[in-house]
Amino acid sequence: MPRIHATAVVHDRARLAPDASVGPFCVVGPAAVLGPGVELVAHVVVDGATELGPNTRIAPFAVVGGRPQHRGDDGADGRVVLGAGCDVREHVTVHRGTGSGVTCVGAGTLLMVGSHVAHDCVLGDRVTLANNVQLGGHVELGDGCWVGGNAGIHQFVRVGAGAFVGGGAVLLRDLLPHAMATGNPACVAGLNLVGLRRAGVSRVSIRAAQAVLETLFSPGPAPLSERALQLQADATDPLVRQILEFARAPGPRRLLRPALP
Repeated sequence: MPRIHATAVVHDRARLAPDASVGPFCVVGPAAVLGPGVELVAHVVVDGATELGPNTRIAPFAVVGGRPQHRGDDGADGRVVLGAGCDVREHVTVHRGTGSGVTCVGAGTLLMVGSHVAHDCVLGDRVTLANNVQLGGHVELGDGCWVGGNAGIHQFVRVGAGAFVGGGAVLLRDLLPHAMATGNPACVAGLNLVGLRRAGVSRVSIRAAQAVLETLFSPGPAPLSERALQLQADATDPLVRQILEFARAPGPRRLLRPALP
């Protein structure tokens, strides 16, 4: 049977794995699903249609599955899905999707103290949000992204896999995979070299990616999507192709560029 502290309030329709643990003063709603090994430490609220993947741990005063902060939708049918092995720290908020939308947080993700994942966001696996990071609605973060403390990311912005957003940055446009953004408003500050080296990417691939960035962002009238398409025709390196594929698939926001010289 699940371990439920005497002071916790768990709705009788909530579904808990046999080895799930619900600590003191937690509140678990009727549509919640707690997978194997899930631990709610204390004072945690799990609301709405929220599914917590295996071995996810949620620290005190976090709220997962709350109503979206959106004037046009009460989030009655929205959902939240957290993958396996997520670490959700104190005072984190993850809001469910608007309408029938889903807020997704990938496996192995770390949400540090006070970070906020808004409605309809999609986070890949092994994402890290440092303290007090704020994500607007419909933000997409690729696998392995790292967002520094107190950074803010605007609604509908896409961040490619392996990218790094510096602490205190305000990101208003899409960030290429494995790129680094700093500043307010943020600008591209080169490649995330530390992340690439830690991932074991070869120097040859890194140099090829740096050359592609220089070409993409060089002065000229051609749109970035056209330049990316032209470069992709001759690209063979997987890292380069990943960057170019992202660049030639425009989203609601334009692509972030380096600061003007």
